[in-house]
Amino acid sequence: MGVQGLLGELDGPAVRRWGRVALELLGRAREEIDALNVYPVPDGDTGTNLFLTLESGTAEVDALFGADLPEPDLPTAFRALAHGALMGARGNSGVILSQLLRGMAERFEAEQTAARASGREVPAGLALAHALRTAADAAYAAVARPVEGTMLTVARAAADAAAGAGEEIRPVVRAAATAARGALARTPEQLDVLRRAGVVDAGGRGLTVLLDALLAVVTGERSAYRIHPHQVHTPVPVPYADPVGSEEDAGGGPGFEVIYLLDAPDDALPALRERLGALGDSLVVVGGEGLWNVHVHVDDAGAAVEAGIAAGRPHRIRITHLERVLVGTAAPEPAPTRGIVAVAHGDGLATLFAENGAHVVQAGPGRGPSTSVLVDAIRRTEAREVVLLPNDADCHAVAGVAAQQAQAAGVRVQVIPTKAAVQGLAALAVHEPGRRFDQDIVGMTSAAGATRYGALTVAVRESWTMAGVCQAGDVLGVIEGDIAVIGQDQRETGTVVVDRMLAGGGELVTLVTGSACPPGLAAAIERHLRATRLGVDVMVYEGGQEVYPLLIGVE
Repeated sequence: MGVQGLLGELDGPAVRRWGRVALELLGRAREEIDALNVYPVPDGDTGTNLFLTLESGTAEVDALFGADLPEPDLPTAFRALAHGALMGARGNSGVILSQLLRGMAERFEAEQTAARASGREVPAGLALAHALRTAADAAYAAVARPVEGTMLTVARAAADAAAGAGEEIRPVVRAAATAARGALARTPEQLDVLRRAGVVDAGGRGLTVLLDALLAVVTGERSAYRIHPHQVHTPVPVPYADPVGSEEDAGGGPGFEVIYLLDAPDDALPALRERLGALGDSLVVVGGEGLWNVHVHVDDAGAAVEAGIAAGRPHRIRITHLERVLVGTAAPEPAPTRGIVAVAHGDGLATLFAENGAHVVQAGPGRGPSTSVLVDAIRRTEAREVVLLPNDADCHAVAGVAAQQAQAAGVRVQVIPTKAAVQGLAALAVHEPGRRFDQDIVGMTSAAGATRYGALTVAVRESWTMAGVCQAGDVLGVIEGDIAVIGQDQRETGTVVVDRMLAGGGELVTLVTGSACPPGLAAAIERHLRATRLGVDVMVYEGGQEVYPLLIGVE
């Protein structure tokens, strides 16, 4: 027995799809959300914190899916999402998000247990509405002094609307997403610090993104909602605002954010909450079953950690100055060098980038590296200036977050928006470490932008494309990310794709063969070009990438 309705069934794979879409949308909205962040501390990182928290959760869900693993059910997948978010929660907003996900996970588990006991399926819309209610209640309970006009308010509005939307999943999701946007628009009326800054609540905005992602997974609809300039003003610096609206609103406020995981029994939590509540504010304690995530803003960071020691075993302790300076470590003097970090799908591409001086991060088929992996690669360059080549449109959001994380540690990082490996190779070819960083970035970006990119792949199922309907096994010619040609033969289709790409001009064609590239394919296309386009040079490399038998670049 289970829960029906979401794309046929509200199940584990649906949770995985939601997490991935939500991460994609959060990546796109991250900078916008960061710019809205003026409460409780105007440190401009709410979007980044939400992204990193959700990234940790989705990684734990992905680990449940494998060739040798049974497909997880809904409670198992949601429990993994919540646990991963708890373990990787960043900032006040990330900790609250982890509790929202935990509340949903616990309610879905209870719904499934009840369904098995009664022998009756639970309507998906009703189950989701119950989960949103439990999530909102759990989040309010986790915050020591809840404040209206925050993501808590938005979560409750979504739950209220879902409760009256019936039993079908689609109207429930639409109602929740619509109500969340309405509640977000009203947050400046509820919280004076938002009204004075001319913004809506950043955490609430992040929550609307998550609900929009769920809407996309359930209905296929993509919300166009975003914060437009005419709706809010550019955020302005404001004093620290105490959650209870005390005289501290005029300035000052605790100096440190303290976050740690805590192994402790449930009965130790009341005393911990009381002790931390007396030390500072923005106190949020989430979790359960002996594992908790503790977040608080204090002046005495040591006392906050000691409170955790008195309650149990704190670990993964993170102390951050509220002006975004890491406490407890002196920043080492960076080496006066410039580094390149490049993402590569395939051993051959990894070798190409490495031979041209890049520090390579290898990515699996159809899956990019995590933020932490990119940050570690940036750190290992030991350079104070780093150029990051994501080489995949889907990797841009993660690259942007990694760059921001590294910049907070004193490294100047610039992401070149390369959407394919051939653009990364073109950018790397004009890299000149001896010129000024800004000039180098302009040159590399121009080279990448002047490189048109294409590819060949094989359809795995029947599908609608911009070139018509394709069947499983058809050869698909991709140009600039869109399917432009449907064929039956890779040589013929590849030739058509290259000719179309050269229709706008070009002097150099780069062909990168993948692990599934048929023997002679690149050579056949090269012969065609030498016979028909005498002024065009051709370069052929073995890339070893798995998804695309052939990558094509035209400069």
